[in-house]
Amino acid sequence: MARTAFAAPMERVRLGTSGVDVPRIGLGMWQAGGKNWGTDVNDRDCVAAIVRSVGCGVDLVDTAEVYGEGHSEEVVGKAIKVVGRDNLVVATKVAGYHMRERDVERACRGSLKRLGVRTIDLYQVHWPDPWDQMPFKEGFRALERLWKRGTIRAIGVSNFAVRDLKDAQSHLSRAEIASNQIRYNLLQREIEAEVLPYCRREKIAVLAWSPLAQGVLADKYRPGKKPKDTIRKQNDLFSDNNLREAEKVLRVLRGIAKARSKTVAQVALAWLAKDPLVIPIPGAKRPAQAEENAEAEGIQLTRAELGRIEAASRRVRLDTF
Repeated sequence: MARTAFAAPMERVRLGTSGVDVPRIGLGMWQAGGKNWGTDVNDRDCVAAIVRSVGCGVDLVDTAEVYGEGHSEEVVGKAIKVVGRDNLVVATKVAGYHMRERDVERACRGSLKRLGVRTIDLYQVHWPDPWDQMPFKEGFRALERLWKRGTIRAIGVSNFAVRDLKDAQSHLSRAEIASNQIRYNLLQREIEAEVLPYCRREKIAVLAWSPLAQGVLADKYRPGKKPKDTIRKQNDLFSDNNLREAEKVLRVLRGIAKARSKTVAQVALAWLAKDPLVIPIPGAKRPAQAEENAEAEGIQLTRAELGRIEAASRRVRLDTF
C-alpha cells in the first residue's frame, strides 16, 4: 500500500502474519458515531482529525458498523475521499450478532458501501456474541471466504478471551487471526494475565482500545469534574473513589510529562507503545487531539521512568460495580 506523500515518518509494525502494516499508534473513531460522546462532537472536526492524523503518519483508522449505526463508517468514508484510499489503513468491525454466515457477507457489503471502498484492510469480529450462542464456525467460514476473495486483507477480532481466540482460529483453514482489539491501559490491565501472553506466543497483534481510560489518563477528570456524555456517565472509572485511585498514577505521569515537555496523555500512550505487540488506538474529536496522540510515538521512556509508572500502577485499586 502506498504511503501518503505528506505523512511524517513513523515506525510500522505488521499485524500478525497478515501482510498488513500499521503505524505504532492508530486512531479510533467510536466518537464519530454521534452525540453519545458529547455535544462537542461533529462530523467536520472528526474528518479533520483523521486528515491530520494521516499528515502525522497515523494512517490506521478504526471504526465499526455499530458506531452510530454506521455513521462513524460514513465519517471515515468522507475522510478517505480527502486523503485518498491508498493513504489509509481501514479497520472496521462486524457486530457479534451478525456472525451467522449470511449476515457476515451482508454486513461487510454495508460497511464497504458506507466507507466507499472496495477492500477493508482489517475486518474484525466486534465481540463474541453470548446471547444467540452462534457457533464460530459459521461466521469465520464466511470471513475466510471474504479473505480469499480479497474483499478483506486481514481477519481480526475484538474483546476475545483466550478460549475465544483458540475457537476462532480452529475454524480458519488458511487465514490466521491477525489482531485482537481489547481494552488496555495503565488503570485496566486485566489482559496481562492471559490474553496478552497468548497473543505474544501466537503473534497476534493487540489493538488497545480506551488506551487513555476514556480521558482519565489524559488528566482531564477528578471527583469534582466529571464528563457529562452518555458513554462515560455510566463508566465505573468515573466514580469518586476510582478517580482518586487514578491520581496515584497521574501524579507520576505529570512529573514525567513536565520533565519531557510532553502531555500526560502522551506519556500514558508511550507506556503502551513500548510493547512492540501493542498498538494503542486513542480517539480524537479534533485535529489538535490527533496531533497530540501522534506525537506520543517517538517518546522512549527510560527504565527509571517505567519503574516509577509500574510501581504507581500496581498500587491502584479500582472499585467494580
